[in-house]
Amino acid sequence: MLSLRLAIETEAPTPQPQQNSQFPKYGITQGSLQPQECGPRCTQRCSKTAFKKPCMFFCQKCCAKCLCVPPGTYGNKEFCPCYNNWKTKRGGPKCP
Repeated sequence: MLSLRLAIETEAPTPQPQQNSQFPKYGITQGSLQPQECGPRCTQRCSKTAFKKPCMFFCQKCCAKCLCVPPGTYGNKEFCPCYNNWKTKRGGPKCP
């Protein structure tokens, strides 16, 4: 009886939480990127700004430290606390 119960429990698939397909976890959670992956992520992050050069400079600097880049071209920094919390000397956001 016990072995039957264990067999049933081990065969039943465990429901997995649904991920938001718009923002897959890989690359946007802290430490989930490799350093060589920062360039393409920052290119996408800075794609809509008029200030591409400084955006890319700071995005790559932040990515090198945090190993993540928030999804999208603006906002969504809650996905990467390190990226969100790194501030300038004046207290403004360092990472785009």
